[in-house]
Amino acid sequence: QVDLRESGGGSVETGGSLTLTCSASGSTRNTGCLSWFRQRPGERREGVAGFSVRHGIVYGDSVKGRFTISRDNAGSTVTLQMNNLKIEDTATYFCAHGSGFACYTPLNPDEFGVWGQGSQVTVSS
Repeated sequence: QVDLRESGGGSVETGGSLTLTCSASGSTRNTGCLSWFRQRPGERREGVAGFSVRHGIVYGDSVKGRFTISRDNAGSTVTLQMNNLKIEDTATYFCAHGSGFACYTPLNPDEFGVWGQGSQVTVSS
């Protein structure tokens, strides 16, 4: 079982930057893959960034060029650097762990079974 702990987030003005960190612990933390998702009230969870077995790092269309995902060598800590934040980036951000097919579709929330507690990111004008 994997346990995910998120840190970071907060409030920032448009154009600002924030960093989210996800640390995985547990017996299977070094297997599978970690991705970032976000969810706005009343909306479905949206894939933000992840690591694809076939395509390497992948990003959601709305964050390309602004967000950067990275991970440590062990793959147990994943960081999401968010730059040039926009009001529409306001959401609760989740780190998630998946295995098998999840690592081929790292932006599909339905493939991920373990979720962090969520971190609020609020962008204001």
